[in-house]
Amino acid sequence: MTPRIGQTHVPKLVTEGELGITFIGHSSFFIQIAGQNVIIDPNFARWLFVLKRLRQPGVHLRDLPPIDLVLVTHAHFDHLHRPSLRALAQQARRRGADAPTIIVPHHVRDLVADLGFKEVIELNWWHSHREAELTITHVPSRHWGARILKDSYRGYGGYVLQDDRHSIYHAGDTAYFSGFGEIGERLKPEVALLPIGAYSPASFRNVHTSPADAIRAFLDLKSQWMVPMHYGTFRLSHEPMEEPLQLLRMEVQAAGIEDRLLVLEEGVTRLFGPGVPDKACAS
Repeated sequence: MTPRIGQTHVPKLVTEGELGITFIGHSSFFIQIAGQNVIIDPNFARWLFVLKRLRQPGVHLRDLPPIDLVLVTHAHFDHLHRPSLRALAQQARRRGADAPTIIVPHHVRDLVADLGFKEVIELNWWHSHREAELTITHVPSRHWGARILKDSYRGYGGYVLQDDRHSIYHAGDTAYFSGFGEIGERLKPEVALLPIGAYSPASFRNVHTSPADAIRAFLDLKSQWMVPMHYGTFRLSHEPMEEPLQLLRMEVQAAGIEDRLLVLEEGVTRLFGPGVPDKACAS
């Protein structure tokens, strides 16, 4: 059997005023912002049903510091992975700490209510939750939220995390839509985490962005940095696994924005803030 590739790392912790972004893999990120430790769409699975994980998670769960908040963008199995969520809550209890608060879209509470989190908060689009100095706003996407065929009422979308120094947008799963411009205008995210995989066959672009779509979204957002995600970890569609990044690099070159693309290695923390030169963050 082909071994999983990639290495694990211990995340670097930020100092006051810095933003830290650690790519775990697929759409999973560990974010350090406003004194809060946040994990988005955590997925440490070795298998998703019959889909083997092709790259190792960039960090071990045990190497994460105490997590304050968990955000889930929608109920699909590669984003809302119940065993990973349960493990986060259990780890907190083993350490003698409070379990994290979890934030989910509307009508997703029942899927996470039994996993041991301190609090479950549901948000609708453009509604926000405040945690100390951090504001989290749930924003629209073009996707769908059903866990199974009969529960299409479930919510979905992305999140923008903001404090008085930094802002970061995680798009979740989405196709290209006009809402990127509104998100950029209203919330002005500094860093945009955008999906680039699962676009083949062409009909998949009704709910996913291709690399070209992702660049168009990034330009609409007017963010400073683009970080690609949702590629290379699970074989979810028909394009070759190496193709999304190859096409993305061609698209950023054509758009003349090579210096704004950050391709993050799993587990390696990128810092943004005072004393961190821009070029040190470039891929």
